[in-house]
Amino acid sequence: MSDSRLGEAALYSFARHETFAPRFGWLHKAYMQVKRDQGAFLAADAPVRFGVGKNMVNAMRYWSRAFKLTRECNPTKGTQAKFSYPTWEARWLLDEDGADPYLEENGSLWLLHWWLVSSRPGAKSHAPAWYTAFHLAPFSRFTVADMTQVVTRHVNFSYDKSPEEASIVKDIECLTKMYARSAPEKAGSPGSYEDLLACPFRDLDLLTFVGTRGNAEWQFTSGHRTSLPARVLAYACLDYAAKFTRQANSISVARLANEPGSPGRAFRVRENEIVTALQKVAADHPQLDLTEAVGQRSLAFSADPFDLAWEVLDEQYDFVTRRPGFPTREEWAATFPKLAEAEQKELATKPTDATDTDDTTDTLFAKETA
Repeated sequence: MSDSRLGEAALYSFARHETFAPRFGWLHKAYMQVKRDQGAFLAADAPVRFGVGKNMVNAMRYWSRAFKLTRECNPTKGTQAKFSYPTWEARWLLDEDGADPYLEENGSLWLLHWWLVSSRPGAKSHAPAWYTAFHLAPFSRFTVADMTQVVTRHVNFSYDKSPEEASIVKDIECLTKMYARSAPEKAGSPGSYEDLLACPFRDLDLLTFVGTRGNAEWQFTSGHRTSLPARVLAYACLDYAAKFTRQANSISVARLANEPGSPGRAFRVRENEIVTALQKVAADHPQLDLTEAVGQRSLAFSADPFDLAWEVLDEQYDFVTRRPGFPTREEWAATFPKLAEAEQKELATKPTDATDTDDTTDTLFAKETA
């Protein structure tokens, strides 16, 4: 594959988080607000509604979209402002009767991480720096400068224009704050330790600080993920397979472990860990099977892998979709018809398009520096 694959996988969006990593409670609060009022992020009293500062409202809006919990679309023709519409996935996970509205289980954090750095037609990643770091970077140990250089190279090959280097630096610094358990003190970095304490994704232990105060370096961890449920890993594998086919087929474990965009790279797990998880899940799902031919192990599925993925994931959370009154995807789409319009607009976007789809200039209040 060429370096242009970043444009195929991620939409152009940089430094929209206002330097804030996602915090405890943000995603549930954002979902509950936009479920009631799709213009909530743009309201004059948005800071009061969300209970955070003005710049944090913009960060909550970005993270909701980046985790694929909202889609944005103009509410009516002729308006520039974009409203936020909650996805069916957000309803499934974050509603009061959803799978895990307060993200109390680590499996939910792994799931959100997958949604952040995964990509499929109509649901690309809104975090190209994150996608590059996990899927395209050729090293596991890096400095901010190292990763900035790699992201810049992929951006230059992928899009019609490039953002300011400072924007990419902000993304990499936010990524390290989001996942690393510890980081060096940086004078003039507002809220750095507050972010480290508040961000739940540090519990995934995907990234660790390995440098010194004068030479800050981070390293992706690897190996057995004790907090990653087998069903969540199997869901990600089937979801990834659905990117290529929506019919009965198979996909090699090597692809699931090593391809850019795969669960192996997203979760930093090896083939053996994937095989163990798939064997455990396949034992209870006759439509799944692990096969081996000519020394290559593959995951075979006898139905649409997207549907099977959700069957497996729903089982992990005691079958949320079977609860009384839970809407089907079709019913949810009928409630929020702008979701389909937003998806069609994304499908029509050229991979090289450098229009920032997360532009928040339509907010009704001025930005503050985070």
